Amino acid sequence: MRVLITGGAGFLGSHLCDYLLAQGHSVVAMDNLLTGSMDNIAHLAGRDDFSFVKHDVTNYVFVKGPLDAVLHFASPASPVDYLTYPIPTLKVGALGTHKALGLALAKGARFLLASTSEVYGDPLVNPQPEDYWGNVNPIGPRGVYDEAKRFAEAMTMAYHRYHQLDTRIARIFNTYGPRMRLNDGRAVPNFLHQALTRQPLTVYGDGSQTRSFCYVDDEVRGFYKLLMSDEHRPVNIGNPSEMNILDFARTVLEVTGSKSEITFVDPTDERVVDDPKVRRPDITRAREVLGWEPTVELREGLGKTLAYFQDRM
Repeated sequence: MRVLITGGAGFLGSHLCDYLLAQGHSVVAMDNLLTGSMDNIAHLAGRDDFSFVKHDVTNYVFVKGPLDAVLHFASPASPVDYLTYPIPTLKVGALGTHKALGLALAKGARFLLASTSEVYGDPLVNPQPEDYWGNVNPIGPRGVYDEAKRFAEAMTMAYHRYHQLDTRIARIFNTYGPRMRLNDGRAVPNFLHQALTRQPLTVYGDGSQTRSFCYVDDEVRGFYKLLMSDEHRPVNIGNPSEMNILDFARTVLEVTGSKSEITFVDPTDERVVDDPKVRRPDITRAREVLGWEPTVELREGLGKTLAYFQDRM
């Protein structure tokens, strides 16, 4: 296949480029580099089966030649990013998704949307199945990301129903691995960076909030299985192994061998307003429809991520 990946220079997008190329497909990566980096795809430069286009997908998108698939991964994805860029986050979820869907329709290509577990908001059910509608504050600081993705899902399904476009929706849970930015602000890079620089690990509130961490290799394998499937309903792609943030911080200290302490900070910080208290995917649909589940253990994945961070520092 010939595939376009919007957000192709980002953390997930760049790993997806690698995976698709390894499967024998050719890839066009598109990114405006707002939060992505050319460093993530520098190793692909010069390949005949790979090309890069610097472009903002909220504007008209043109790609010369045929396309078999459009994978829409363009978006700020961490609280640090979407609090810094609230309007671009909303625009890429709305206008960017519209442009990417329009391109897929024009090319007769299948379409995969990178959605998020944030569509569930601060969930009132745990684990979260795909048929749960969520508990989202549309006017809170996180609403710019949550509602952008919810709108993107609605538009994707509208194109599927009205235009009969062949669509997929991946709901992504907390993913980690090499190529995350040191200043990303999410738990994994934040804790690893603090541990490596002997700073206290900062835990918001009492650390009882839970997350489920999926290593990036497992995540992109799930995306590919979804892309190649016939499943049009949203599918959770994440690790159902849940742990609280305090225990996760302790695990990071063990993996890094750091002597850093753990400190507890104000839970009213803007970055954690409406922060989900629990987060765990129900992956029954992924198991049954895709034959997918994660295989990389947390300590193994953290070790690989740690090696990358040490190299970057």
